[in-house]
Amino acid sequence: MTDDQRHGVTVAARDLAAAVAAETGIRLGVSAADLLGEQPPERAHLHFTDRLWAGSPEHAAALVERIAARTALTVTLHDIPQPSDGPRNLPRRTDCYARVAAVTRGVVVNSHHEAAHLAEAGIAPRVLAVVPLPVTPAPFSSPRTRPGSPDVAVLGFFYPGKGHAEVVDAVAALADRPRMTVLGGPSAGHEEDLRVFAEQAAAHGIAVDVTGFVAEEDLIARCREVAVPVVAHRHFSASGSLATWIAAGRRPLVIDGRYTREMAALRPATVHLVAPDRLAEAIAAALADPASTWLPAHAVTRPHLDDTAAAYLRWWSKDIAW
Repeated sequence: MTDDQRHGVTVAARDLAAAVAAETGIRLGVSAADLLGEQPPERAHLHFTDRLWAGSPEHAAALVERIAARTALTVTLHDIPQPSDGPRNLPRRTDCYARVAAVTRGVVVNSHHEAAHLAEAGIAPRVLAVVPLPVTPAPFSSPRTRPGSPDVAVLGFFYPGKGHAEVVDAVAALADRPRMTVLGGPSAGHEEDLRVFAEQAAAHGIAVDVTGFVAEEDLIARCREVAVPVVAHRHFSASGSLATWIAAGRRPLVIDGRYTREMAALRPATVHLVAPDRLAEAIAAALADPASTWLPAHAVTRPHLDDTAAAYLRWWSKDIAW
């Protein structure tokens, strides 16, 4: 586990460790400090994104190389490098992920979309598996949508490219403009970006509510209060926020693309695929038909967390040469 307990990658690692421990009866959570301590474990699995492990891609790769020299590693790669990283950071992050893949016994990614990104970057792990992010459906409780003026919500940390700007542009095209909810707070270093974003939205006559960080125990309830959930990332890797909307029983509007089409096929009837230039129309339709923003009875939410844990256990036991 890493030190940032709020980060989505840390949460995913913690949940998977708990699920595998429940299946095996073995406590499996290991801190980053333990991996670099005097008695490192013989084997370990890392959930890796460079920004979580170090202040630069170079230092993050060097850290994993140090760990791999002492412990047999497998790794789940998150936030796969892609062109949206920009001309400066894309080669640095690509080199980092290539270095991490080179020192591990096997790599997991969370979608075939991500596997394609690795191949396009020339990163070829010894063993590669695709294990989708799990959904953990929460029991239903009422009330659902909060009474009052409707809102359109984007879930997760705010940063440029997360889809907030696209939602504001779409809402600005509507005659009756709902509020916008940023269901989360700014990602580190993007506090000023969020302030500017809210000011620009206000200039278009759109009120923006920023919840700040939402504690895990409150997150499902907050997801059920909003009128229209939207996932409008410009550049997807994998999306924990999408899994959270589905866990809350919501059927969000999601921008059509390679990743979202894969998720729509994996979990039928859990998302509404929307062309980027039709988002305003889709939001208006969702506001007029609130039931469409909730999962229908025939929606398929699996794989769940226990399915994910079982997939990892099969992979570790059958495919990895320890």
